[in-house]
Amino acid sequence: MNRYEKIERSAKTRKRILDIVVYTFLTLWGIMVLFPFYWMILTSVKSYGSYNAERIPAFFTLSPTLQNYMDAFTTVPLARYFVNTLIFTLATTAIMLIVIIPAAFAFARLEFRGKNLVFTLFLSLMMIPSELVVITNFTTITNWNMRNTFEGLILPSVVSVFYIYLLKENFAQIPNELYYAAKVDGTSDLKYLAKVMLPICRPTIITITILKVIECWNSYVWPRLITDNKDYFLVSNGIQEIRENGFGRENIPAMMAAVVVISVPLVVLFLIFRKKIMEGVARGGTKG
Repeated sequence: MNRYEKIERSAKTRKRILDIVVYTFLTLWGIMVLFPFYWMILTSVKSYGSYNAERIPAFFTLSPTLQNYMDAFTTVPLARYFVNTLIFTLATTAIMLIVIIPAAFAFARLEFRGKNLVFTLFLSLMMIPSELVVITNFTTITNWNMRNTFEGLILPSVVSVFYIYLLKENFAQIPNELYYAAKVDGTSDLKYLAKVMLPICRPTIITITILKVIECWNSYVWPRLITDNKDYFLVSNGIQEIRENGFGRENIPAMMAAVVVISVPLVVLFLIFRKKIMEGVARGGTKG
């Protein structure tokens, strides 16, 4: 074996060892991340009696039951919470897209006095934690008599500076020559936006839509603050109501079943559109 073969063989050995270390670490990390979900599903299929009889938590069960899932829909109005959350999520996401798409287009393509200053002020709002404006929003919605209404739930969530910025950067990557050519042909700004920019930026728009759906589905602080009528509870604050006045604090398997039911739509949504999410985020962060 000559010298070059020894060097090549040594390099392959080091690479193989490095791959083993990396994949071992990633496997352990994946187990750590997925274990809480496994434990949640496992607990949800244990009966109340068997769960309480375990002195040492068991990592599997030989007698799974679906009774907890039946209780999640019969003991408490979980279906109503689902419908409320669906209405809130779809309406908020749709209105937000109607607001941020023209705003991003204006900042990316139109020329008007003070555009850079206004955009800078918009970006500065990203440094303000959302918790700081909760009291202001609460006072405003209360003064408008919108507590315990879908309007009060939806209105504070229809504008996102981050999504405007992300979409604006995406729009800015489209060559100006397309816009000028369209204007020469007599195309209006709205038609150019609908026919050219939106199809090109579809991955980013899909990503924004999915992220907003997840954000609305997981929303907790604002719905908990602005609603005290159970008819307007969402699944997030409905879980707290279930824990306090539904199954009780000790019926952990039933609680886990409710959490599984609530989590499944988001998991399925992410698994279906995960490639679009990654593509949209990567596209939004690329210049040129």
